[in-house]
Amino acid sequence: MSRPEYQAPPELTYRAIELLNLPENEPAFLLDIGCGSGLSGEILDEEGHFWVGIDIAPSMLQIALEREVEGDLFLQDAGHGLGFRPGTFDGAISISVLQWLCNADRKSNNPVTRLNRFFTTLYSSLRRGARAIFQFYPENDDQCELIMNVAMKCGFQGGLVVDYPNSKKAKKFFLCLFAGINSTESKPQMPKALGVGENEEDEPRTVNYSSER
Repeated sequence: MSRPEYQAPPELTYRAIELLNLPENEPAFLLDIGCGSGLSGEILDEEGHFWVGIDIAPSMLQIALEREVEGDLFLQDAGHGLGFRPGTFDGAISISVLQWLCNADRKSNNPVTRLNRFFTTLYSSLRRGARAIFQFYPENDDQCELIMNVAMKCGFQGGLVVDYPNSKKAKKFFLCLFAGINSTESKPQMPKALGVGENEEDEPRTVNYSSER
């Protein structure tokens, strides 16, 4: 079976871009984490943005090159950390990739260590106030808790947005992180989840976390 990120529908990317909440009619410089064959990158192009993509799979990057995508591509394991200069990106998206950082298929692959390296370097690479949006498939609640706790310890604020929470087929998880927010600034408003009716307003569909750095 193909991994979800190899066949993710474009709607996931459009939703991630929406959650980035970028200024209208202003091109942004974005990072696509786990860019694969460049499908999300093509949508970023359509939306008028510039982008850089990283992926762990040489075969997928080769397909992206053959498709002549516009973004710059790098072969990189996100669990080893990112090598970009501080404040490089206006935002970051990732479609169906984040859960793989929790895999411990080898003794050297400690999920906490990999997540810490990733989120620490991602935080540094984002400009102050930028967002990072991750659509992912959590294995369970404990995995969600692990990912969010590590992200918060690395300086991020934010939380989990669950679209269509009552639909087994349409339910989607988005981790929405804010970089560079501290206790002296007003906290950003968490985005609203899709597929939640007015009669469900009292039921939380976003989970907020915060940490000072």
